[in-house]
Amino acid sequence: MDILLGDREYFKGVGQIKYEGPETDNPLAFRWYDENREVGGKTMKEHLRFAVAYWHTFCGSGLDPFGGQTLFYPWDEKSDPVARAKDKADAAFEFITKIGAPYYCFHDLDVVDYGNDVQENEGRLKTLTNYLKQKQADSGAKLLWGTANLFSHERYMNGASTNPDFAVTAQAGAQIKMALDATIALGGENYVFWGGREGYMTLLNTDMKREQEHFAQMLKLAVTYARNNGFKGKFFIEPKPCEPTKHQYDYDAATVIGFLRQYDLLEDFSLNLEVNHATLAGHTFQHELQVAADAGLLGSIDANRGDYQNGWDTDQFPNDLMEWTQAMLIILDAGGLAGGGINFDAKRRRNSTDVEDIFHAHIGGMDVVARALLVADKITQNGEYHKIRKDRYSSFDSGNGAEFEKGNFRLEDLFKLAAGSEEPATISGRQEYLENVINRFI
Repeated sequence: MDILLGDREYFKGVGQIKYEGPETDNPLAFRWYDENREVGGKTMKEHLRFAVAYWHTFCGSGLDPFGGQTLFYPWDEKSDPVARAKDKADAAFEFITKIGAPYYCFHDLDVVDYGNDVQENEGRLKTLTNYLKQKQADSGAKLLWGTANLFSHERYMNGASTNPDFAVTAQAGAQIKMALDATIALGGENYVFWGGREGYMTLLNTDMKREQEHFAQMLKLAVTYARNNGFKGKFFIEPKPCEPTKHQYDYDAATVIGFLRQYDLLEDFSLNLEVNHATLAGHTFQHELQVAADAGLLGSIDANRGDYQNGWDTDQFPNDLMEWTQAMLIILDAGGLAGGGINFDAKRRRNSTDVEDIFHAHIGGMDVVARALLVADKITQNGEYHKIRKDRYSSFDSGNGAEFEKGNFRLEDLFKLAAGSEEPATISGRQEYLENVINRFI
């Protein structure tokens, strides 16, 4: 991928980030991510399908509840929204091609600012869609997924698809249509729904059953529209338990799977799982991956991490090799991600104000995930990890255990077997040993 510049160079002094190996001292080089290296029959680039998040990387201001903007961008200076958006696109594709990510992701409002006129907004987004289409053609970068921001505008304070006011729900539908049009025009491989405000602050004023039915109806309308207009990809739902609402309907992977099954949406939807959202739900990231993989719905990942001392979604770049090795073991066992990739839904800290900090953040994240892939592949090839787990369930592979799994026993049969047997021996789960197995390969 060659570097793609617009009318000016925004990231001066930074060239193309290349793989130099584990021994390099160059902070602007990859130590582990070698996109052409084969792992288990596929290249790293094919396994990981890295994507850059348009919102945090090119729109994030550093704003927090206790302080104003700290991150200022030279592509954000023009007053005209379309001209400003084109400058942002120039900067985005300069960065994407310098970091060497094959994909990017966006919300509609990341691409261009909206006003309150739906038709004017549609015109702005179409103009930028054509601009991005040329950028993709010139660079080779692709759109992993698009989505609509249905949570920032004040009209969505009580939800979008689940809003008690139909006029707001109609606005949400219009915005989804425009975002789908852009995604389809750009060859987007997937489309994501993140219900940031699809939930409630209090049940005192909420008809939860009706709201979830409205949400399902909107998803069905989106699927029908997209399929009728040539969209072949998957729809993803991204779980999150709370924040900004007290309770969000897409609480975790299991909740979403139940929702999709209840409303007959499994054929078109998979899950986009985020690390920090898993921990907010009281789960590990591995748990959420396993739930989705077991259901055949592991679609894509938003890569980041939380802060163990904070109870909110801090969206920091990933740096935990143990966590990502365990994640990669599940992903490899599942046969990889079904249509999605690994999007860095992560933001640099509000006091990381140098241009190079954007590169350091992505280099570190890409390297830790790539290294985890290598470690997980070695563990898989060694075989001991999988053998221990398989052996733990060996009593169900034959005899009475196998008959139980086939459904050939009644409850009375289990009583007779237990009454005629001695107390079962205790069998160690060997957790510490397995943790040491993973550490040995790290």
